[in-house]
Amino acid sequence: MKNLRKLLTLSSAGLLLSTFSPSTVTLFAQEDTGSEETSEVMDSQSTDTEGNETTEEANEETTEDAANDSDYAFEVETEVINNEEKVLGTATFRQDTEGVVTLELALEGLSEGEYGMHIHTVGLATAPTFEDAGGHFNPEEVEHGTESETGPHAGDLPNLVVGEDGTVNETIEIPNVSLDPEGENTLNSTDGTSLIIHTGTDDYMTQPTGDAGDRQAAAVIFAPLEDSEFYQASDSATSNDDTSTSEEEVDEETTEDTE
Repeated sequence: MKNLRKLLTLSSAGLLLSTFSPSTVTLFAQEDTGSEETSEVMDSQSTDTEGNETTEEANEETTEDAANDSDYAFEVETEVINNEEKVLGTATFRQDTEGVVTLELALEGLSEGEYGMHIHTVGLATAPTFEDAGGHFNPEEVEHGTESETGPHAGDLPNLVVGEDGTVNETIEIPNVSLDPEGENTLNSTDGTSLIIHTGTDDYMTQPTGDAGDRQAAAVIFAPLEDSEFYQASDSATSNDDTSTSEEEVDEETTEDTE
């Protein structure tokens, strides 16, 4: 290009800037004679400003979609077993980003009826009695039941209604609890927590359990942590320890035989 001056200033080069993005620059420069017009394009994406705005909108939509995919801050799914250790289905606890906790039950194999259901203070559920689950989850130390003067317990739940077919598919909201280990009235505590389904109906008033009867089904929500008095080492860990001991004994025997 003849007589094209360096583009040091907009005025001296007759520079017109049409489009700018971090990866796209289109420059139009005129010679002093005005007889020739040249276009130099450095383009790694589209040079269309409208296209750039569309890309930004798409990114915003993607971010919103990602947020929608993270509706739950915490989620725990656990198996519910009966007194004979038969799996009846699942109990799924969820806490959304607003802090609301819900319980979704998907069960089958229960007898028709209405049964008391509570969250208990220890994350153990050993059949057939489930007594190791402890008492009702009651961090605020109030009376049991919605019909009592100071209740209910934080672990008091509505009675579970089972139809003729023995199935349960329902979701209930649990107020005043959290799944966040740092949250107020958290179920994710040192001793853990469990879900218990009783054999009788909770009258929401009789102390301390609503006269709900024995325990017919249970599920561990959170197991006790290592610093809990209720902590129990897993069978796999015990098996690994036994295997390690056996291998050490074999090595010692082999060394003795070699000597």
